[in-house]
Amino acid sequence: MILTEQSPTLTNPLQSIKPDLRVGFVLMNQFTLVPVAGLVDSLRFAADKSFRSEQIHCQWDWMTCDDQQVSASCGMVIYPTKPLNLWAQYDYIVIAGGLLGETRNPPNWLLEALREIHIARVPIIALCSGSFVLGKAGLLNGHRCAVHFTIRDEFCTLFPEATVIMDKSYVDDNGIITCPGGTAIDLASNLIRKHCGALRARKGLEYLLVQDKDKDTERAESSQDTFYEHARVQRAIVFMRANIDQALPMKAVAKAVGTNPRQLHREFVANTQDTPANYWRKLRLDHAKRLLINTSQNVTTIALSSGFSDASHFIVWFKKEYGETPVSYRKRRREVQMLSNEVSQGAFTDDPDL
Repeated sequence: MILTEQSPTLTNPLQSIKPDLRVGFVLMNQFTLVPVAGLVDSLRFAADKSFRSEQIHCQWDWMTCDDQQVSASCGMVIYPTKPLNLWAQYDYIVIAGGLLGETRNPPNWLLEALREIHIARVPIIALCSGSFVLGKAGLLNGHRCAVHFTIRDEFCTLFPEATVIMDKSYVDDNGIITCPGGTAIDLASNLIRKHCGALRARKGLEYLLVQDKDKDTERAESSQDTFYEHARVQRAIVFMRANIDQALPMKAVAKAVGTNPRQLHREFVANTQDTPANYWRKLRLDHAKRLLINTSQNVTTIALSSGFSDASHFIVWFKKEYGETPVSYRKRRREVQMLSNEVSQGAFTDDPDL
């Protein structure tokens, strides 16, 4: 068909699809290219049905501090795709650092903005020397963070209240995620698994020629689960995860860790900025969301296996947390999958599952 001036404008129906994962990259000048490339290429493989690099399931934007081009430490020039806006409903904000000359003294307005989005519970990822930016913002005080061995001494001197980890590919401590460098593919894989499902995470690993680790081993090695310095809070979280399918009262959690509900409430709020009841509910909802993505179980079965007393209770809380019912969430994902299939029909037919 030949379009004329009178022809209606054709739009891509995929453009209206809500992505499962949105990431905003803030590229500091002289950033290290490899971890950024590993993270975004993993998102790219997980983003669509085939291999056209369409941003369907995952979306990402390139931003800089002054909305101007920046250079990677290898000399590659990158132009921003969007004006800087840390509040654009991103699931993660990535601070991509590199040469220390650019990250030792970040602008004060950026530090203040990072504090604000952390208070708003938007997870922040620091790649390479991006940890210096978070340290300057005071966001690493009392937190565990993964730091590259070449900058460890200076980092420890500047930020003595942070707990430096040297043997992890990344550390997630209460929404502050630090990755010392490398490819960042394991970090990306776990983000994709959490938001888009295991199949999409495996797709990226396969086509980047990276071996998929056992899920439990991967969690242990990469510190995916949030860690809190308060031993009792950490033990309570372990108990919650181990009993995710049990509708136990909070009294049982407190008893399991050797305290009473009131004291556990105080310790949770002080360490997680959340009550133990809300924290456990969010763990349950996240578990249920994974079951909706990766299984064909009905809503009632998922509700009960996630520790909710019944389906109605589960539906109310799911909608409150995610803005839609479990049925509409699952239906939307299936419609996305079907629409993506239609758009890519005839291409890459040798890969029907991805």
